[in-house]
Amino acid sequence: MPIDRDTVAHVAELARIDLRPDELDDLSVELSSIVDHIARLRELDTDAVPPTAHAVPMENVLREDIVAPSWPPEAVLANASHRVGDLFEVQAILD
Repeated sequence: MPIDRDTVAHVAELARIDLRPDELDDLSVELSSIVDHIARLRELDTDAVPPTAHAVPMENVLREDIVAPSWPPEAVLANASHRVGDLFEVQAILD
């Protein structure tokens, strides 16, 4: 399905993209090629292919949670500009 120069110009205007005349011609050819390729893919029989979110099997790559001693509050808050007890105090940014 060929996409003409006017269609590309219209879509570019809707997207507020300023294209030069030579870019309109180039994009017309490239977008037509993409649409033709998608049309060819639609011809494939994919009924036996199960839907999937990933092309390869995925597994959890997170490490185990290991309980370990934490730094003491004094060391963590040593360079804090403002603190309240064992907490950082930050300036409110919302009303």
